[in-house]
Amino acid sequence: MAKEKKSTISVQGTAITILSHKEDDYISLTDMAKKFGGDDLIYSWMRNRNTLEFLGIWEQIHNPGFKGGEFETFKKEAGLNSFHLTPKKWIEATQAIGIQSRAGRYGGGTYAHKDLAFEFGSWLSPEFKLYLIKEFQRLKEDEYRRLSLEWNLNRTLSKVNYRIHTDAIKENIIPANITKEQEQYIYANEADVLNVALFGQTAQQWRKTNPGKAGNVRDYSTVEQLLVLANLESMNAEFIRMGLPQGERLRKLNAIAIQQLKSLVGNLNLKKLGDGNE
Repeated sequence: MAKEKKSTISVQGTAITILSHKEDDYISLTDMAKKFGGDDLIYSWMRNRNTLEFLGIWEQIHNPGFKGGEFETFKKEAGLNSFHLTPKKWIEATQAIGIQSRAGRYGGGTYAHKDLAFEFGSWLSPEFKLYLIKEFQRLKEDEYRRLSLEWNLNRTLSKVNYRIHTDAIKENIIPANITKEQEQYIYANEADVLNVALFGQTAQQWRKTNPGKAGNVRDYSTVEQLLVLANLESMNAEFIRMGLPQGERLRKLNAIAIQQLKSLVGNLNLKKLGDGNE
């Protein structure tokens, strides 16, 4: 699984923790509540009938595993003086995913998907909600600019190493007196060695599975993949100069790609060649 990222923003002098996983951001309700009193505010918010209906509708839209029957039971009880609902009780009874209850001294507490956290912010204070959204958007914009810079930098590095790679092919693989078409085929064939080692498919295979996308597989790579690709191009250039056959180079490059991606993202989406991926 991809790593979870932890960030912190300051909203009206209060530090608010945000946990991000893939496309989802969860904001600490515990941190938000501290500014206005404490965790009891979370419980008061959740026992409110309007809040409960909002939480249930959000789950019905985003969560196929949501238990609607238990939700209806809570709705009937909402508004009664005896009704009490905690995040943990809500999660366990309905299999909700919009709210998370985490244990631990550091980073523990109640978190909610940003859609729900903004609603909680509005319940606490409309002014606070507006500042929360502003700082959250600032965080996302900063992340986007940083990732764009890293992506472009690694794409540039990859292009530099591409020249090193093609020079090695030209000097060591392409025979004299061949046509331009034959030369381009050899370049493309060697480029696919890298594609298979890193992405598990050739350029043609990627185009067939992604008919609606312009460009090539490298244009849709992550920052980590581009960094590994740049390294693979340098390594393959050296392997070519060493006279290693293509099959041996492919296996070595695949092993290097797996090792480096593991180190960079702690995730493994590649299969080792020979494990049903040939």
